Amino acid sequence: MTPPARSGTGGGPAGAPDGRSFTPPVFPYRRPAALDAPGPERVAVAIVGGGPAGLAAALEFSRLGVATVLLDEGDTVSTGSRWICWSKRTLEVLDRSGAAGRMVEKGVLWRRGLVFRGARPLYEFDLLPEDGHKMPAFVNLQQYYGEAWMVERLGEFGLAELRWRNRAAGVSFPAGGGALLEVETPDGPYRLHAGYVIAADGARSALRRAMGLDFQGRAFEERFLIADVRVEAGFPAERRFWFDPEFHPGRSALMHRQPDDIVRIDLQLGPGADPEEERRPERVIPRIRAAVGPDVAFEVEWVSVYSFSCRRMARFRHGPVFFAGDAAHVVSPFGARGGNGGIQDIDNLVWKTVAVMEGRAPDRLLDSYDAERVPAADENIRAAARSTDFMTPKTRAGAEFRDAALSLAETEPFARAFVNSGRLSTPRSYRDSPLNAPDDPAFRGEGPAPGAPPADAPLALDGAPCWLLDRLGGGFALLRFAAAGARAEAEAGEAALRAALAARAPGAKVVTVALAPSGGGGLGLVDVSGRAARRWAAGDGTAYLLRPDGHVAARWQRGPAAAEVSAALARCLGEPGGAA
Repeated sequence: MTPPARSGTGGGPAGAPDGRSFTPPVFPYRRPAALDAPGPERVAVAIVGGGPAGLAAALEFSRLGVATVLLDEGDTVSTGSRWICWSKRTLEVLDRSGAAGRMVEKGVLWRRGLVFRGARPLYEFDLLPEDGHKMPAFVNLQQYYGEAWMVERLGEFGLAELRWRNRAAGVSFPAGGGALLEVETPDGPYRLHAGYVIAADGARSALRRAMGLDFQGRAFEERFLIADVRVEAGFPAERRFWFDPEFHPGRSALMHRQPDDIVRIDLQLGPGADPEEERRPERVIPRIRAAVGPDVAFEVEWVSVYSFSCRRMARFRHGPVFFAGDAAHVVSPFGARGGNGGIQDIDNLVWKTVAVMEGRAPDRLLDSYDAERVPAADENIRAAARSTDFMTPKTRAGAEFRDAALSLAETEPFARAFVNSGRLSTPRSYRDSPLNAPDDPAFRGEGPAPGAPPADAPLALDGAPCWLLDRLGGGFALLRFAAAGARAEAEAGEAALRAALAARAPGAKVVTVALAPSGGGGLGLVDVSGRAARRWAAGDGTAYLLRPDGHVAARWQRGPAAAEVSAALARCLGEPGGAA
């Protein structure tokens, strides 16, 4: 066993793998030309941090045709598997830029979870009870695979310059606008002037410290041991969580399967645990032996001891600098909310930045990043803190409540809602966003309301299977539904709607879905299974205006006029005169 490098104290674990199942790439350092320039180098967008959030930002900008410069102080991918649970929504976001396919192919797909008390199973749950989605509920995949493949995909786009061993050490704000980064390299420092900066440099963000900013929130005293263990005996593709397991009495435990015969094992240690002592092989190996069984062969690939933090910055926008992912907020890893929340930050931010850069929206559109993502971070922090409090109650009343919920959960379904072993990541609905148009009361609470994320569904295009989210793409789109007999009339009305969109959002799509095949067969885009109609509460004439991140901006049960679409789009872009 290779000793771990350090113990984590932020939003998740840290450590070092021994490389048995993965050989980390070493990315080349290249001397920046800016070192020899007389003045600061100028770029439109600089991204600080080459982790998942930073790489996702570079991918989204590349997909939208915007060149970026990414700075990272290292020259390889993450050490240890770290983030392993990639959620359905994260995969849908990365799929737009072609980065999700290899993750789904390599990763362990799962949707089933089991909760135990001691050796006795209490209940199980299904995270995706209805079929008919392109992406699975979750994919378990080591973070280093995801990062390596995102870097490869960026190379295929050719629009992002990845500068390894370039550390953004300071920032100032010139009178003319933008941000001036002080960048350190092995060959000396240089200055980089960026119109916009995406700070995705992790929980210990150097850029956040350089700006004198800090987190607010809670830090938990409880410590946990986390280990990636190669167990060739096999392990089911499901999440298993134990309260008071026989192999780790009086505490909690979590097991997840990963690719390469790796199992993630997470063991509660208690608040008095010494991180250095608990990371010693003579302490780790007996705990793993007890968890996997006395006759099961295993190898420990990576181990760390960490404590929880549930904290965030007061706001994420600071002029031209936008903080995202762990640089903006940290949560305990139970529930897979950290990495997935960071990808949703990027999904929210990039399209708005591009719209402002291209002159299609005013600068105030970027203020909606705080309006939408700060409440999303609070939602994740509340859920993570509640999970931690349930698993490690700090009061006698809390312990009695937990024990009562566990006692009832085995036989009483209502009690299972009170058992909290880490509520799993779900996408945020921006229901209170200033970008939303007023809802149409004719929906009567059904279907995705303004601010909600999109719902995928299987369709057929000229008889060939396809997916709704693929047809919508990653720009503004007006999704319309039409009865088979009214489809020709619906298509005839597309021209005016398309013109209303194009005036403010060039390249916007009008996507018409037939609710059933027409009498002439299954030509066009057809909801052959009826799932799209059910998930979108759609009838003949129903229409949804979708943002580039897929969230609903406006909807109409009986079909909008072109002027209504134009007003809703104006509001979504932060323009004066948008729908009130």
